[in-house]
Amino acid sequence: MSTTQSERLRELLEPLVASQGLDLEEIAVESVGRKRVLRVVVDSDTGADLDRIAEVSRALSARLDESDAMGDAEYTLEVGTPGAERSLSEHRHYVRATGRLVRFQPHEGGELVARILAVDEDGLDLEVPGVKGRKATARRLAFGDIDKARVQVEFNRKDTKDTDNSSTTEEEEA
Repeated sequence: MSTTQSERLRELLEPLVASQGLDLEEIAVESVGRKRVLRVVVDSDTGADLDRIAEVSRALSARLDESDAMGDAEYTLEVGTPGAERSLSEHRHYVRATGRLVRFQPHEGGELVARILAVDEDGLDLEVPGVKGRKATARRLAFGDIDKARVQVEFNRKDTKDTDNSSTTEEEEA
C-alpha cells in the first residue's frame, strides 16, 4: 500500500497541529526551481493570529527536522491560513463561514451567491440577497447539493452591530 508524500506528511504533522489547538487544512509540496516548498495551511474556529502561526511553524519545523519526511534535499516551510476567499469543503468550514457571503456552485449547475445564516448536520440556511430593490429571500441548501463553495470578500458590508442609532455626529450633539 503506497502513500503519497503529502499523506505521510499529514500523518506526521496533523497530531502536532491539533495539539496546538488548530486544524490542518491543507498540505502541498511544490518544486520551485531546485528547491521544494512545503506549504501547510492551518485554521481554527477562532482563527489563527501571527503568534499562533509562528508557534506552530516552529513546532512543525522541529518535527520535520527529527524525521526524514522531506528527505535530504533543501526545502522551505511556509505555514499560513486559508485566506479571505477560502474554499469550503468540510462541515467545520461552513460553520466558520456563518454570516459570510458565499458563492455556491450547486450540482444542478448555475451559481448561487448567498449569506450563510445557520449550519446543521444536513445543510445550510441561506439568505439570498435581493436584486434591484427586492427583498432578500431564504433558501435551504443540502450539503449533498453543493459541488463547490467559496467565501466572497465584502468590502462594503454593513455590520449589523453598527446599524443601530447609538452613534451620533458632532452636529447632533451640538
